[in-house]
Amino acid sequence: MSSNIPLTTIHRVQADGVNVFYREAGPADAPIVLLLHGFPTSSFQYRELIPRLADKYRVIAPDLPGFGFTEIPANRNYKYNFDSLAKTVEAFTEALGLKRYALYIFDYGAPTGLRLAMAHPERVTAIISQNGNAYEDGLGDAWAPIRRYWSSPTPENREALREVLSLEGIRFQYTHGTPDPAAIAPEGYTLDTALISRPGNADIQLDLFLDYANNVKLYPAFQEYFRKSQPPLLAVWGKNDPFFIPPGAEAFKRDIPNATVQFLDTGHFALESHVEEISVAMRQFLAKVAV
Repeated sequence: MSSNIPLTTIHRVQADGVNVFYREAGPADAPIVLLLHGFPTSSFQYRELIPRLADKYRVIAPDLPGFGFTEIPANRNYKYNFDSLAKTVEAFTEALGLKRYALYIFDYGAPTGLRLAMAHPERVTAIISQNGNAYEDGLGDAWAPIRRYWSSPTPENREALREVLSLEGIRFQYTHGTPDPAAIAPEGYTLDTALISRPGNADIQLDLFLDYANNVKLYPAFQEYFRKSQPPLLAVWGKNDPFFIPPGAEAFKRDIPNATVQFLDTGHFALESHVEEISVAMRQFLAKVAV
């Protein structure tokens, strides 16, 4: 990479009645890479990845509704489910005039981005899935408390999930399965905890936990999209992730035989420990596809 490190800038745009916060870097006329984050974070998770791609690509990372610095007016009466998140991200892409883009999907970004891909397959030039699941095979045992909530959405099962939103619960997601947990920078999980702790936000997160069951119901539709559209796909996966386990990465090859699957010795937030490896894999992959 050249010594002229691309500058990442921050912006806000109105889309779907939402004030969407996003980060952007790279030439305005370059091929686009759209980065969709997951729970419990925001576009901040891409702070180290964006400049590693932005010499060759226009890299854009929005904060999903309910996360980061995206703001929703109270009178918008926003319904926090994954259909709504996808609708807002679609409106965001249209507000920015994004006609073709490669999708980086992680965690919640996967069911959000794959809804976009199903709706507009002609817009998606490639998919990079970093622990972004689309198969039952990929759901690890760590989903057990949330599965209980799906099968029995009682107040007790809802309350039992609040510990996932605590500092310890969020730190676990960042550090579990990493080669050196002490080396994970604290800013990410500390910022996530502060933003998740804003008044009313915990209930937004619990609503999304419940609605995730609808993503699992959509897995067959996502898989049909893969079979029909055959998007170039790179699955670069933290193999020690307790939430989205390695069989979920391998499963892509069932429907996209030419998919590339690469495992890293780390956990869920693979960028925190392996951003260099992921950026190199992405650059090699994107150089081969027509973006």
